[in-house]
Amino acid sequence: MKPKVVITHWVHPEIITNLSEYCEVVANPTRETLPREEILKLAQDAEALMVFMPDRIDEAFLKACPKLKIIAGALKGYDNFDVDACTRQGIWFTIVPSLLAVPTAELTIGLIIGLARQMLLGDRLIRQGTFAGWRPHLYGMGLANRTLGIVGMGSLGQALAQRLSSFEMNLIYTDAIPLPKEKAAAWCLSQVSLDTLLATSDFVVLMVPLQPETFHLINEKSLARMKPGSFLINPCRGSVVDEQAVSDALASGHLAGYAADVFELEDWARSDRPSKIPPSLLEKQDQTFFTPHLGSAVDDLRYDIAIEASQNILQVLQGHSPQGAINCPS
Repeated sequence: MKPKVVITHWVHPEIITNLSEYCEVVANPTRETLPREEILKLAQDAEALMVFMPDRIDEAFLKACPKLKIIAGALKGYDNFDVDACTRQGIWFTIVPSLLAVPTAELTIGLIIGLARQMLLGDRLIRQGTFAGWRPHLYGMGLANRTLGIVGMGSLGQALAQRLSSFEMNLIYTDAIPLPKEKAAAWCLSQVSLDTLLATSDFVVLMVPLQPETFHLINEKSLARMKPGSFLINPCRGSVVDEQAVSDALASGHLAGYAADVFELEDWARSDRPSKIPPSLLEKQDQTFFTPHLGSAVDDLRYDIAIEASQNILQVLQGHSPQGAINCPS
């Protein structure tokens, strides 16, 4: 009998075909997230599970699925999953560590330019049907000669810095681990403290994982330390910022604009997870630019991510250690 694999979200048909040669594959054919209870029912006799950002796996889930050998994340950030519980239950947990940095960096540059150059306002003006040619309005902020601070210099931060190095900006970053001197020199990047970065940057870009120490890293106090009239961009995790505090800073005019691809409501592991984005933030259409978690939403990239996740599954089911493991179950 082939081992059972459950894929919780839609993937390209080729992924299912490839896995089906070795496994009984049960896949979600829709583009929607299945209820946790339905996933649990499907997975209770499965040996492998391919999971995605909207899923949440905790110890109770694992105990209800005693045959599980691997949970393969088609993702990089795994804050919605209890990896320690996986380890205790003898289950591998794998991620896809390297494929998401470039598309996320590309989207981030789009958010920066779209926000600072008021592109959504321009789009709405055109669609009103009253555009009659150039007028002296919608003057925004360009990137050249401005200071951009990157909070976090992991793979995402590095992908962004590398691409922005040709924009003639003053690039600074903060991270506990300094970049190698060669990279910092090549990208004209300087390391500073978080306080200096917040106080001097025209654009602050968050590129950190969601951990206890980064939860609401940007809150009322840190927003007050930001340069007046600056912009905040969040493509990493929603709960790295306090969205209500951001809304208040926009209302006061201290923060000029906020762009985000991620939101607090997506952080399923939070017991106090908000169920919606603050209405006061959504109402500030002239100061915000939002996208629905599109960082990795590139068709061929999503195919490659699912392929790599399926390779991790096959490696475990064939008795090997998976290449993308972030734990070491006994």
